Amino acid sequence: MNFASDNITGAAPEILDAIQAGNGGALLPYGNDDVTRAAEAKVAQIFDTGAEVFFVATGTAANALALSAATPPWGVIFCHAGAHINDTEGGAPEFFSGGAKLIALDGEDGKITAAALQAAIAGAHVGNVHHPQPAAVSITQATEAGTLYGLDEVAAISAVCRDHDLKLHMDGARFSNAVAGLGCSAAEASWKAGVDVLSFGATKNGALTAEAVVLFDKELARDFGYRRKRGGHLFSKMRLLSVQWDAYVTDDLWLRNAAHANAMAKRMADGLKGIDGVELTRPVEANIVFPRLTAAIIGGLEADGFQFYERGGENVVRLVCSFATAAEEVDAFIDAARGHAAG
Repeated sequence: MNFASDNITGAAPEILDAIQAGNGGALLPYGNDDVTRAAEAKVAQIFDTGAEVFFVATGTAANALALSAATPPWGVIFCHAGAHINDTEGGAPEFFSGGAKLIALDGEDGKITAAALQAAIAGAHVGNVHHPQPAAVSITQATEAGTLYGLDEVAAISAVCRDHDLKLHMDGARFSNAVAGLGCSAAEASWKAGVDVLSFGATKNGALTAEAVVLFDKELARDFGYRRKRGGHLFSKMRLLSVQWDAYVTDDLWLRNAAHANAMAKRMADGLKGIDGVELTRPVEANIVFPRLTAAIIGGLEADGFQFYERGGENVVRLVCSFATAAEEVDAFIDAARGHAAG
């Protein structure tokens, strides 16, 4: 009955089993244990490169710490106006970077374009000491609009970054949904497309509390351990985050969970399409659907006990599916919406 977020669910059984199995015995703290080292290597392995991996507990910490490594305090971080770092992270990127400035760009379906980025850089007073200087770009994959950047779009943005010596960060709170939706590899969706640092999310997709910063640019990784410690995310019992990551990437759990969530969103979208008074306002490419409903349908669904946010415009609701969403729950929502439309 609850489609408000993919954070509403508990942890996947595989994750809970891993925590229970990893709970016994005595291991060195602060990540100085073989379990953590093995999990870091296992996560890096899915990217087919020698990335540096650092586990943290929240997506906000992952984004803010990653960006702090990518920009000096006087830097500019370009992002989409609807990006999580811009409107939902309480100033954490600015705080952890020591004062870097976020400059928000508009763009359809939650995405910025290479052309818009190029124009923003051109107007940024590069070299003028009175202005903050372009330093980094952050894109969200999958976006807050539930859409996906194509690999060519990421590569085009990366090319602009390279031309201007900017670092490219990817907020991958739903990176798993993006990879599943694109049908590509983790490597193709990240460093092969030009991403320097990825905030790799797991909490929305089955973990209890586990995120990772994956640094493909080794220079950014050089001091990252100190940043994580200063930011309060070097956990003494790090192994209990590490075992979650080990389970998450074992047997492609991360992709299987995401593919299910995406499939439930498609089921929802397909079922709503034929209902009078319902309009899909954005492409459904990951695990989020943004339909515009009539006020009567919204009121009826709320009275039925369905939970969701009204977000994205007048009478537009956001419906988020997760690894735990059942087809029966989706069908119940569709049937209820159809009934309220007819009533």
